[in-house]
Amino acid sequence: MTPEELKALQKAVSKAKRIATEHASQLHDLVEDKLPAGYQELPAIAQATYDACVAWEEANAKLQAAEAN
Repeated sequence: MTPEELKALQKAVSKAKRIATEHASQLHDLVEDKLPAGYQELPAIAQATYDACVAWEEANAKLQAAEAN
């Protein structure tokens, strides 16, 4: 893998982590500030947070595999 490709993977991991953190923050704010009245928002925000975390995990696994080679 070229240094440029490795850098691109590192950038993708950072972006995925930032997105996952943003979703986690939204979930935290919902729990802290809007529940129980805002319970209808919970499934969508929780799913988006889960999906973002899965995307980060997949990107991170690719990076780790590339760094191991």
